[in-house]
Amino acid sequence: MAGIELHAQPLCCWRDLLPAAVLGMAAFLTQFDVTAVVVAMPAMATELGFGVAAYAWVMDAYSLAFTGGLLAAGALADRYGRRRALLGGNIVFLVGSVACGFATGGPGLWAARAVQGLGAAFVITGGIALLASTYTRPDERARAFALMGVISGTAMALGPTLGGLVSTWIGWRWIFLANIPLCLLAILAVPRLVAESRGPADRPLDWSGVILLTFALGLAIESLLMGRAAPVRVAVGLGASVCLLAMFAMQQRRRPAPMFDPAVFGRPVMIGISSLLIALSIGYWAVLVYLPPFLGAAFGWTGSSVGFALLCATLPMLLLPPYGARLAKHWGWRRLFATAMLVLLAGNLTLMLVASGWLPNTGVLLAAAATAMLLIGLGAVLAHPQLSGAVVALVPPDQTGMASAVTVVMRQAGFALGIATLGASLPYEATAAGYAWPWLLAAVASASGLIAASTLLPDQPQLLS
Repeated sequence: MAGIELHAQPLCCWRDLLPAAVLGMAAFLTQFDVTAVVVAMPAMATELGFGVAAYAWVMDAYSLAFTGGLLAAGALADRYGRRRALLGGNIVFLVGSVACGFATGGPGLWAARAVQGLGAAFVITGGIALLASTYTRPDERARAFALMGVISGTAMALGPTLGGLVSTWIGWRWIFLANIPLCLLAILAVPRLVAESRGPADRPLDWSGVILLTFALGLAIESLLMGRAAPVRVAVGLGASVCLLAMFAMQQRRRPAPMFDPAVFGRPVMIGISSLLIALSIGYWAVLVYLPPFLGAAFGWTGSSVGFALLCATLPMLLLPPYGARLAKHWGWRRLFATAMLVLLAGNLTLMLVASGWLPNTGVLLAAAATAMLLIGLGAVLAHPQLSGAVVALVPPDQTGMASAVTVVMRQAGFALGIATLGASLPYEATAAGYAWPWLLAAVASASGLIAASTLLPDQPQLLS
């Protein structure tokens, strides 16, 4: 009997984790369609005939809609049901995926990507809330969130390789069309395995805040991407974006339950965390978007070759997060995040060296490019998983939900603005040497994160009062 009991316990645990696995599968697609699309974008640009600015909008349309959707998804999920929000978002994501797969031009693809991003916001928000309500015991919840993290990490790490293989073998459209069976499976499985839950029905929905922030980000992105030939347009657009952001901050300050509390995020330590979020979004995530065309220009690689090369930058995000958590305990935050930004800075400077053409031969160039991608992956894995935990540890318990949501918004907004900023620095004829400018900007962002970590963060958590 003892042997039966020992053997039965793991089976019970695995059965208990089925809801987490299903929710993780729904979230898998929203992450996979970020990194997998990165490798296929040169093929999309060639077939649909668009340039650097439009290239960036393939990612930014998704991120901008994701950001705006996140601001509304939490309140709607609490009011109408979190499972309903997840399933509705899954259907919207499915519709967007089909539209992406059949897009005949740039504007149609960007619109479909925005639909995908809006659906993804509700999938992520509903999935996290359902996970928290399904697993109430701390040990169960920890295992469930760890499983979801592994599934998301797999999507992000293997996305470039699988996307490259699909794009090379059967065409880039199948990256989106392959979502159909998994979306349908989620529609069938979630209602059978996950119970509905709701939050406070009176949680306010701040439409004016959603509109202000979305327009501010969209205007900044459009100005950066389309204003390269007219600097005045860039200045005017960015100035208008700053005005809208100021209006958003004032509007939030007047609300009794703000989505974004300026009083919390105006503290020096939170400014430091926010700076790190943005630095990482530019120095790692936005760099991933431009690595495929850079590797094509520098080495002539396309499709699956680029996908396998990007494993140097993405596999650390899957394999090494536990080590970052251990280092956080031994080193403290200031040393951990400063080290992460220093490694990220070294990786981006090495990429700039590769682009400059100063290295003597192809073998050295290849070794330097692989080293650079490995460095930015290591820097990202040291910082990325720990930042959300740092925010939760810093703010009072009654503000952790708001603070966690804001960190996701900052990541997405920083990603979108980073893509636009790096794209704006590229010459019209994007040779390998032209990518030295985006890598320089990524290095500057990494250096800014290093300064913020070294000067604004404490060694150990200090709860804000």
